Amino acid sequence: MLTDRVLFIDAEAIILDKPAGLPVDAPRDGSLSIENHLQALTFGFQRWPLPVHRLDRDTSGCLLLARNPKAHKRFAQAFEAGSVEKRYRAVLDGVPEGESGTIDLALAKVSSAERGWRMVPSAKGKPARTHWRLLRAVGGRALVEFVPETGRTHQIRVHAAEGLGCPVRGDPVYGRANGVPLLLHAAALSVPRGTKPPASALAPTPDRFITAGFADD
Repeated sequence: MLTDRVLFIDAEAIILDKPAGLPVDAPRDGSLSIENHLQALTFGFQRWPLPVHRLDRDTSGCLLLARNPKAHKRFAQAFEAGSVEKRYRAVLDGVPEGESGTIDLALAKVSSAERGWRMVPSAKGKPARTHWRLLRAVGGRALVEFVPETGRTHQIRVHAAEGLGCPVRGDPVYGRANGVPLLLHAAALSVPRGTKPPASALAPTPDRFITAGFADD
């Protein structure tokens, strides 16, 4: 039940700990999505809350819902302006060089009949910038914190694979699935709200990270 995964709630906002495997938008295959759960997340309000941003289907963690249209508009503007603080954690196949840095690789969408669509580094693409910090390395894999400045589709996944040379573990598009789940998690979110305290939450480390040997520090 998503009602048990609420990390933050007030009159304007809900932050959920979205489980991996649940898409935000209704997929073409007709499987369940966040949209199927919105009525259960009204918590006494008549309006259904609406997602403000997106997480990939297999990415878990902090997802912001707005509880009224005015809040949705303001939150969307905050995302567009880059004033929302987002922190992700990922287990990478490989250990990047150095302890921290910034990946600055513009991204563009390409598609082909053989491989479908994907994002690739391109000088003609949209600017994309991600800060990273190595948290721990175990057995040839690394736990890395990513702080994106921009919000491009698949940004962290492409920046990990192309910028660090270490794809996110379990990534079937930019790395190798190898029968393991995607180890990417939206660990923290903070959305400014002017004179009001920000809507903020921390999402607990998911079980699949613990199984992979990367529990909380």
